[in-house]
Amino acid sequence: MKVATYSSDGAAGAERALPETPFDGTVNEDVLHQVVTAVLANRRQGTASTKTRSTVRGGSRKPWRQKGTGRARAGSIRSALWRGGSVVFGPQPRSYRVRVPRRIRQLAIRSALNTRAMNGDLALLEPLDFDSPKTRRVAALLAGIGRGSENVLLLTAGHKPDVHLSARNLPGVRVLPWGEASAYDVLWSDLVLVESSAFDTAGDAAGDGDA
Repeated sequence: MKVATYSSDGAAGAERALPETPFDGTVNEDVLHQVVTAVLANRRQGTASTKTRSTVRGGSRKPWRQKGTGRARAGSIRSALWRGGSVVFGPQPRSYRVRVPRRIRQLAIRSALNTRAMNGDLALLEPLDFDSPKTRRVAALLAGIGRGSENVLLLTAGHKPDVHLSARNLPGVRVLPWGEASAYDVLWSDLVLVESSAFDTAGDAAGDGDA
């Protein structure tokens, strides 16, 4: 599988073959759905809370006697039938955490990367060596590629703080080290740019993400 290559200023180069690992053509849509669903679930705070009958203030005394008033019997103003009363089966604080096995995450990130590569939405970059944070360099790179208005995921060879700081002010651009992106991160992006030297680093592409 071959993809386009670009220099650090966005100039196009010769196509280059991707390594067979993880670009083996595997796309498992069921696993992608499972991992993306888990990532979104793990981002939920789960802090929604309503008051039950036991937590509503007041209502310890019976509003009126049981018989003889002509009104419906009532035992407490905490009832859900009353204004200011409790909520029946309302949300309570809970955890939506879903644990995804490591092998499933690995298969999902391979599927996501293969999907982007086969659709022509993945490209390789020459190593980015910034002496200091320069947002205009990343903006010039994206302008040279001609994909600057889309969501772009830039995967670097290891942690590169200067590259991260250079891109953080650009809307729709995320920078992550190779191996730390999740399948959701790859599918979120319209274009994935990978430093060519990233394949030389210790090389599992499976990112833990939020799953």
